[in-house]
Amino acid sequence: MLFNQLVQAALLSVAAVQTAALAIGSPSNLVIKRGPLLQDIVTWDEKELTTSQHSLFVRSERVMFFSGEFHPFRLPVPSLWLDVFQKIKALGYNGVSFYVDWALLEGKPGVFNASGVFDLEPFFDAASTAGIYLLARPGPYINAEVSGGGFPGWLQRLPALLRTRDPLYEHATDLYMAEVGAIIAKAQITNGGPVILVQPENEYTGATSRVPEFPDAEYFAYVENQLRSAGIVVPLISNDASPKGYFAPGPPAKPAAVDIYGYDGYPLGFDCANPQTWPDNALPTYYSALHLNESSSTPNSIVEFQGGSFDPWGGLGFAQCLELLSPEFERVFYKNNFGQGVHIFNLYMTYGGTNWGNLGHPGGYTSYDYGAVIAEDRDVAREKYSEMKLEANFLQASPAFLTAIAQNESYANGSYTGNSALAVSALLGNVTNFFVIRHAAYNSLANTEYSITLPTSQGNITIPQLGGTLSLWGRDSKFHVTDYDVGGINLLYSTAEIFTWKRNGDKRVLIVYGGPGEEHELAISGGGQATVVEGSGVQIGDKDSATVINYNVSSERAVVELGCGLTVYLLDRGSAYDYWVVDLPNDPVSGNHTNQTYFPSTPIVKAGYLIRTIEVAQGSIHLTGDLNSTTALEIISGAPANTTALTFNGASLPFTQNPRTGVVTATAPYADCPPFTLPDLRTIGWNVLDSLPEIQPNYDDSLWTPADLSYSNNTIRNLTTPVSLYASDYGYNTGSLLYRGHFTATGAEKTLYLSTQGGSAFGHSVWLNSTFVGSFYGGDKYLFYNDTYTLPSSLTAGQHYVFTILIDNMGLDEDWTVGSETMKNPRGVLDYSLSGGHAKSDISWKLTGNLHGEDYEDKTRGPLNEGGLYAERQGYHLPGAPTASAQGSSRCAAGPMDGLAAAGVNFYSTTFELDMPVGYDIPLSFAFANVTEPVNTTGGVPAYRCQIYVNGWQFGKYVHNIGPQDVFPVPEGIFNYHGSNYVAVSLWSLEAGGASVSDLSLVAGSVIQSGFGPVGLAPMTGWVPRQGAY
Repeated sequence: MLFNQLVQAALLSVAAVQTAALAIGSPSNLVIKRGPLLQDIVTWDEKELTTSQHSLFVRSERVMFFSGEFHPFRLPVPSLWLDVFQKIKALGYNGVSFYVDWALLEGKPGVFNASGVFDLEPFFDAASTAGIYLLARPGPYINAEVSGGGFPGWLQRLPALLRTRDPLYEHATDLYMAEVGAIIAKAQITNGGPVILVQPENEYTGATSRVPEFPDAEYFAYVENQLRSAGIVVPLISNDASPKGYFAPGPPAKPAAVDIYGYDGYPLGFDCANPQTWPDNALPTYYSALHLNESSSTPNSIVEFQGGSFDPWGGLGFAQCLELLSPEFERVFYKNNFGQGVHIFNLYMTYGGTNWGNLGHPGGYTSYDYGAVIAEDRDVAREKYSEMKLEANFLQASPAFLTAIAQNESYANGSYTGNSALAVSALLGNVTNFFVIRHAAYNSLANTEYSITLPTSQGNITIPQLGGTLSLWGRDSKFHVTDYDVGGINLLYSTAEIFTWKRNGDKRVLIVYGGPGEEHELAISGGGQATVVEGSGVQIGDKDSATVINYNVSSERAVVELGCGLTVYLLDRGSAYDYWVVDLPNDPVSGNHTNQTYFPSTPIVKAGYLIRTIEVAQGSIHLTGDLNSTTALEIISGAPANTTALTFNGASLPFTQNPRTGVVTATAPYADCPPFTLPDLRTIGWNVLDSLPEIQPNYDDSLWTPADLSYSNNTIRNLTTPVSLYASDYGYNTGSLLYRGHFTATGAEKTLYLSTQGGSAFGHSVWLNSTFVGSFYGGDKYLFYNDTYTLPSSLTAGQHYVFTILIDNMGLDEDWTVGSETMKNPRGVLDYSLSGGHAKSDISWKLTGNLHGEDYEDKTRGPLNEGGLYAERQGYHLPGAPTASAQGSSRCAAGPMDGLAAAGVNFYSTTFELDMPVGYDIPLSFAFANVTEPVNTTGGVPAYRCQIYVNGWQFGKYVHNIGPQDVFPVPEGIFNYHGSNYVAVSLWSLEAGGASVSDLSLVAGSVIQSGFGPVGLAPMTGWVPRQGAY
């Protein structure tokens, strides 16, 4: 141990010297060249191969990095991070990739805050507890469908070309990259943490002609240097948006090469409107060839592959995305990747979460469910989840996959089957071979029968040998294997797919499965006498000293015991979904990370909804998990020979153990959930106040920010007004924006031309003094809007008037294409013109957004959570706010369902107690009635917008006339399930006749009996009087 510590210390010393040489203050034209690794814990095959054999090694053990994307900032309840990690670990994954959102951590330039829900240390701790390795992706640009692509709003006024070598931009990133880099560095595996890979930049793949040096090694090296200078010593990995080979190690190595080259793939795009459409030629069968051409010295790495889809404002909802990116998609597309030797594989997203508090980009709404395997409310009942558990567990149980060599895909069609309708991707190893079969026309809906001739240690064998035929359903794919090691027993071949296998003493257990109605066959070398001990429909034969098992797939389980000590479970796919392997070795060195020393003996548990942890200690078995019904438990492998106790979620269960097989059976009872009551939001009683006092006579805006900048450093749009009215020029980067334009009338005014910009689905409303002028209701296709409004009445010459304009800022655009500068698309008023002989300069403007802008008040919830509505500026969305005694406050029974009678904004607040049952995970959501009646005066859907605040956290932005989201999950921890909750709703009517919410209710989701344990509250700082509030 001392020797290892000394070696590690020496390596870190070398790293310190090397990274010091790459300090940020070094010459700007420095381009680093890839050199020796700075540590020896995370490595890969050293020699450059002409094959795709490479894989990661962690502590000298080959690792398939099977990862899911999960962003901690999209679940601001740190005590729930372990819940998500456990659900990912239960899939058989061993990794998670995560972004860090710069905009949440440096809301004011020069002030970095990573405390509270933005503290990453609890995230790292939860990953270690669950046994999950991490790929850290701090950017500084991340895309991620977040506001500005992760860029803070103040970059809008930086006169620099973003994501380039421009020194102004590079230095603007320095504080963030130094701080977040140091945080990640402390959590590296070299320091006992879970981080094994770090990604600089993000999808740096496309550029405009404004960046002739693209792809710019000098800029990319600058980002790499930032990370190395912060102490990052684990390998740096890239993610080309498509496999272009930028900054790849080669050979030949590119300038500023990363350690491991990676790329992304979203082959079905984001067309959730057509969920049954799989376009021709969309299956990427070229990944292996491109990898060999671009980076044959590193593992074939897909850093983002499609795990779902985002959905835009006005879309059809994530149910459509779930249908598009279905279990069938997972089987065809993911196995295609595996068939090409992909050994680093990350699915974006695996848990999407929520775009709470204005953190999302304008192309998406509050939910970031993404149609991922884990739902936004953390439910794991989707079939996608179960399908991924089958695939990941197979690869974790198959170390030979990591050394098998992917073959040339040019010969896939018709190979091994002689059937040109089928394609087979082969991965050939020294002993074990893997074959991925699919339709040559990958989107075929046909059911195709076939036989297949595979190379084995006994020569080429045509399968099936016992009669019958194999079949492949449309939009399906499966693994066949030959000479597959099952703990020292040779599985000569199997057309049935393997879920997992385990060894316990001299016994082996193998679980295989097939699709409905299929026939499958497997053979075991020297299997000996075979006995069907359970089920039917199984045919046994003997061929050349191999025991052959042929079975017709059905929902009835079959079990075959062989004389060699192997027990084979023959399942259908749906039954296989109920089996779990959770490897938590608690090793003194590797902790709970999957370790091949322990993995072959990890218990296999047949259960139901979820198994979180499995522990075998001193003759006892201890399980934790979740139930949605009373569930039969069966430990089919890994139980102590004389099991003395079995517990589930800490409670002892009666059990039986078969003395011959060692199988333990029991029942985990689902206890009926105690009754609970949710408040009726229609009758609970609400405080209501006007949240647009700005249109009242004699309103005082003296504390507002004067719009007095005669220039703008925004580099994407020149000013067309005498002074800048771009909100970010004045530090207002999030949420609702308000403008007040003062002028003296000539008496000839008839119209106001107005151009505003707020991003997709934004809207605006205009008043002249207290009189409503008009609104732009919004639409998903409108990023900006121009209109000419007729003023409601004649103005009196010489009299003072005020325009009040309310604009819904939907977030800042991303900056995906380098040089496009789209992140700088300004928010606010772009242009205006008042008739009646007025120059533009006749109108004097003031503006506001969130109180004090970048000197934001609420450090707990961060810089984006609140906007510029009066109630938000006062902090009335926070717990303890004195809304009952606020000026103009009144009471109403139904709150936003009572509504308001004219265009404007009301703010409703209420407090209620929750007393939810302990020991149950019961997701709660706000649900708006999905109705379009009554129609408005123009015969359309009423135009109104709502925000929902729960204990100060904005967890819903509802746009009734655009949609699609009308159900807003709010996690426990934001809700206090065992105490008082403060809920506020803003209602903005964009129509002269006002608006009311048809119905708003608090609804419960599935009632899951959970072994997770108590959920801690997110920080709940409450209301205090705000200095300078107006």
